[in-house]
Amino acid sequence: MDMQWLNWFASYENTKPLALVILFVTFVLIVLYVYGSKKRGERLETYKYMPFMDDESESKEDNK
Repeated sequence: MDMQWLNWFASYENTKPLALVILFVTFVLIVLYVYGSKKRGERLETYKYMPFMDDESESKEDNK
C-alpha cells in the first residue's frame, strides 16, 4: 500500500497552508450561518444580553 500521501501531511510546509484553508472555510461558514438569515441574525443578537438578564432577575428577588 502506497503511503506517500501521509508523508505529505508530515511536512510542515504542507500542513500550515492546509490548516489555514480549513480554518478560513470554517470561519466563512460560521459567518454565513449567523448572518445568512435575517430572522436568525436578529434572534442571535438578542442573546448578547443574556448574562445581564440573569443578574437583573436575582437582584429583583433580593429586593422583595
